[in-house]
Amino acid sequence: MVDFEKDIEQCLQVLHDGGLILYPTDTVWGIGCDATNEQAVAKIYALKQRPDEKAMIVLVADEREVMQYVAAVDLQVFDYLDQAVKPTTVIYEAAIGFADNLVAADGSIAIRICKEEFCRHLIKRFRKPLVSTSANISGHPPAKIFTAISDEIKNGVDYIVGYRQDDTTIAEPSSVIRWNNGRVEILRP
Repeated sequence: MVDFEKDIEQCLQVLHDGGLILYPTDTVWGIGCDATNEQAVAKIYALKQRPDEKAMIVLVADEREVMQYVAAVDLQVFDYLDQAVKPTTVIYEAAIGFADNLVAADGSIAIRICKEEFCRHLIKRFRKPLVSTSANISGHPPAKIFTAISDEIKNGVDYIVGYRQDDTTIAEPSSVIRWNNGRVEILRP
């Protein structure tokens, strides 16, 4: 068993206080916060120097959480995700319960069910979805390993997770799809 309990405890404190964390995900390193806290979400937009009309991804730990935060989920999407070979983010219509500045103008939200051990533990313990946006300034390439993250990002968060900082496996962003009544529109392969 990997020991990341100290990181989990520190992250929980920061998240409950409306702060930002820098953490490993099932894809690239992410900047995260409480996806239901509008002030925390605004801090990420400011840190990334990103317009707030550009949506960010939210991580949840399981299918049940998707159904809790989306008004009407077509359950067939979960069969599709079970067959996916890489982490896949789905854009769902009719988001509910998220910070207003996180939901797209059309009411949609981008959600990924995260299978990475650290993230799953953190989300389950926090009991809320987490924002996960790549750890880079908007317009710059995402950092594919921890050491590629800029000091500007590292200095702009309240806690940096120690777990997996030494992992040099090159990470890739998730696939992104929009699910429309059983039809899949691939937005990012």
